[in-house]
Amino acid sequence: MKTSALTVRLDPDLERRLEEAAARSGRTRSEFIREALRRQLALSQLEDVRSRIMPFAEAQGYLTDEDVFRDVS
Repeated sequence: MKTSALTVRLDPDLERRLEEAAARSGRTRSEFIREALRRQLALSQLEDVRSRIMPFAEAQGYLTDEDVFRDVS
């Protein structure tokens, strides 16, 4: 698999927190950041889909998450 490098500037506090979290998880900084990026991209995709379907859901009376949970539980 071909990969590419990306430079990201971190302030000292964020770098320290990254080092600590990566060490606790037993992963490298790169592995930790890749996983965080995958999660953020998935969350972004979910938010995008949600914003596109909300008008349809609201038209059916689904105004909150609880409305959805009530009907699918």
